[in-house]
Amino acid sequence: MSEQLVMTALGQDRPGIVDALSKALASRRLNIEDSRMSVLGGEFAVMLLIRGESAAVDAFLADLPALEEQLGMRLLARTTTPPSERTDLVPCRVDAVAMDHPGIVHELARFFSQREINIVELETESQPAAHTGTPMFSMRMVIGVPADQSIARLRDAFLAHCDDLNLDATLTVIGR
Repeated sequence: MSEQLVMTALGQDRPGIVDALSKALASRRLNIEDSRMSVLGGEFAVMLLIRGESAAVDAFLADLPALEEQLGMRLLARTTTPPSERTDLVPCRVDAVAMDHPGIVHELARFFSQREINIVELETESQPAAHTGTPMFSMRMVIGVPADQSIARLRDAFLAHCDDLNLDATLTVIGR
């Protein structure tokens, strides 16, 4: 029987991390189905969706402390189930740009949370502006809007909220 496992790994960035981690999984007959990785500061971080036979997953979970030691990384893993297919959600993309300051992500997350809208993906970045060096924040989100909500009213409320926060933003429906 096949099982899915979600794993996160965090460690000091260095060449060869992906090679070593993927080798450890492949040698245990585990397949990487989906992944997200990034270098944040001087740290390497990855999230993986892994699939394998139940016995291989159980053995991997039992080997986790030894693998942490071998790789020099913190590993966290747990079994998961496939997500329920939600056909009643409209996928939308949200983009925002502003001068960077604390609380932007919280303000936007709260806006959607209060409306029972799920954030499916979130990426943020802070970089100095080209000519002035002013720290600029940019964010990209994918959200799932319940089909019974008006996208036009949501967009209007969202853009008004962003105006209050001095954010330049967009909310657009994306293909399924």
